[in-house]
Amino acid sequence: MSVPPCLSRLLLVLFLLGAGSHLLLAQNPVTDTRALLPVPSMAQWGKSRFALKGQWRVQLQGPKADSALRPTMLQFGTWLSQQTNDKRLKTEFVPAGANPSLTISGAADLTIYYGRLGKLDLLGEDEMYSLRVTPMGMLLSANTHLGVLRGLATLRQLLSTEKKDYGFAEVDIADSPRFRWRGLLIDAARHFMPVAVVKRNLDAMAAVKLNVLHWHLSDDQAFRVESKALPRLHQVGGQYYTQAQVRDVIGYAAARGIRVVPEFDMPGHTTSWMAAYPELASIDSAYGPAQTWRTLNIALDPTKETTYQLIDKLLAEMTPLFPDPYFHIGGDENDGRQWRRSPRIMAWSKENGFLKDNGQLDKHGLQTYFNRRILQFITKYHKKMVGWDEILGPGLPADAVIQSWRGRKGLYDAAKQGHAAILSNGYYLDLNYSAATYYLNDPLPTDAPLTDSQKNLVLGGEATMWAEFADSIIIESRIWPRAAAVAERLWSAAYVRDVPDMYRRLALVSSELETLGLQHRKAPERLLAQLAGSRDASALRTLAGVLEPVKEYKRHFQGFTYSTATPLNRLVDAAPAESEAGRQFGVAVEGLVQYLQLAPAAERFKGASSKSLLAFLNAQLRTWQTNDQRLQPLFLKGSSLWEYAPLSTQLRLISALGLERLQMLEKGQKPSAAWQAAALKQLDAAKAPAGQAELAVVTHLRKLLTL
Repeated sequence: MSVPPCLSRLLLVLFLLGAGSHLLLAQNPVTDTRALLPVPSMAQWGKSRFALKGQWRVQLQGPKADSALRPTMLQFGTWLSQQTNDKRLKTEFVPAGANPSLTISGAADLTIYYGRLGKLDLLGEDEMYSLRVTPMGMLLSANTHLGVLRGLATLRQLLSTEKKDYGFAEVDIADSPRFRWRGLLIDAARHFMPVAVVKRNLDAMAAVKLNVLHWHLSDDQAFRVESKALPRLHQVGGQYYTQAQVRDVIGYAAARGIRVVPEFDMPGHTTSWMAAYPELASIDSAYGPAQTWRTLNIALDPTKETTYQLIDKLLAEMTPLFPDPYFHIGGDENDGRQWRRSPRIMAWSKENGFLKDNGQLDKHGLQTYFNRRILQFITKYHKKMVGWDEILGPGLPADAVIQSWRGRKGLYDAAKQGHAAILSNGYYLDLNYSAATYYLNDPLPTDAPLTDSQKNLVLGGEATMWAEFADSIIIESRIWPRAAAVAERLWSAAYVRDVPDMYRRLALVSSELETLGLQHRKAPERLLAQLAGSRDASALRTLAGVLEPVKEYKRHFQGFTYSTATPLNRLVDAAPAESEAGRQFGVAVEGLVQYLQLAPAAERFKGASSKSLLAFLNAQLRTWQTNDQRLQPLFLKGSSLWEYAPLSTQLRLISALGLERLQMLEKGQKPSAAWQAAALKQLDAAKAPAGQAELAVVTHLRKLLTL
């Protein structure tokens, strides 16, 4: 159920009366954000537009423009033809002429100019661009072709229709990113992600100006890259990428201005390595690739020279395969238990000074020793090392990059010690938090305890999508569109923080991503259809729309055992990571709260806007109340949906309470203490998850019932 336009206007007005929105209005020069996400540095809108008239002529001006941009412009033209349903819009390239100039050319619909080819291997390469759209034509200019790619992402968002006529809004835009490193981690080790899935996500990344794919390629469960030097690595873990496929993905990413940083996690998260090469193990045991998702704390033996010989052999093969100057070695979640249990490792540690005064193993010291040895290889192969914040320690060379996942402290400590740093803490998409939660998480908040030079070491951040509970079918629904909120945080100015406007534009971006082939909407819908079988899926869709998977990693501990073979095809997997129906209901409840605070009691619910608000809330609650009966045929005992019957029942009960409270409010009545106590008890019961999912509206209904 969507919010009616008149209600949307009311809710916006009500929100503006609250705290927070004034920051955008007071400070951001781009107050009219239209469909743009990320918000550009500057945008000045005109009143006209450039209308498409059955042709699409492009003029490219820049070094090696044909190889750098021609394929991109052909793809853009194909997309444009599809969106306008105009087959005449085939890309025609107009020659630049003998004396190209930085002006709008009457011979072309879009003139593109750039000074030089951007270097993907240069961190912080120039991505600035300017875009001018006039009724006569459009001009996109940049210092590098990377800036052109960012400008094209903006131009795509300017396409609109008026009375079935398509065109681009008249505007002048000047734009550049706030942070240099704007990444997305995709975990292909827990669940294998086919090349087509990776490419679709690269398309989505380019659409919102993310520029680093962090490709997590090995873990306890599998090593996902073909190794000709150590072939058992990829053979024991099942599916993997051939080296030709890796090169294909890297080339695909480069054409979109995206760097690919590989991660081969070590010394922990390496059970699959030991399954292939048992000589790497710290304990003399035989291993197979892990079949569960729990942290195993199984680690490579850091005391044997044969360990380093094998890793050197692997890195000699892998480092040239990935041209990016940065190479991620992981380094996380090794508690040292295997090292402590090995008499051989403890004896070596005593001999080499890695025991504490109390005779206990200095785990961090031993892992730092391991990191330094690995760093020697990374440096030998002309790479810079990236690792999770556990690798931070004395003696780590200054050019090692720290990725902080455990907390903001790791980011600050790294910068204070002279290391470049990346923030991922607060950007874990697999924890199923709201887009707003990620959006308001800033790598450099105003109270960051860093000097200006230390702040300059904070490169940016990465959204992370760990794949224990996301296979290749549903992963896009877990990444998008919420990752776009992180993209804006990393690109746009710090004061761009208008949450309602972000959600408005996030919906538009979600639709845009569908036009690029993303499956974030279609895949859950197909799963719902499968779950419904031959029956109508509409009632199931209504329930799924107000569910969310439990937050954080609670799915591990709620009575259902997951393994690498567990299919992710239950209702919890079709439910959205963030319920849009629940969020809209919450906005409406907040609007009602604001309205009741502002409106005199005698005048309540007499105006059209307030009546519309009340009607929306009533209609939504009635839909949820009656949905349980519609679902009963699907909840037959033995059905795969049986485990979700309690959530449907609770939704019916608390919706009925919401309807009662609205009726009281409309009549100006206050609930009795007994009614409210019983209602709150029912809400507490409704908080209980079922099937690793939970109702997304309990908090909002609590606010309504306690008015």
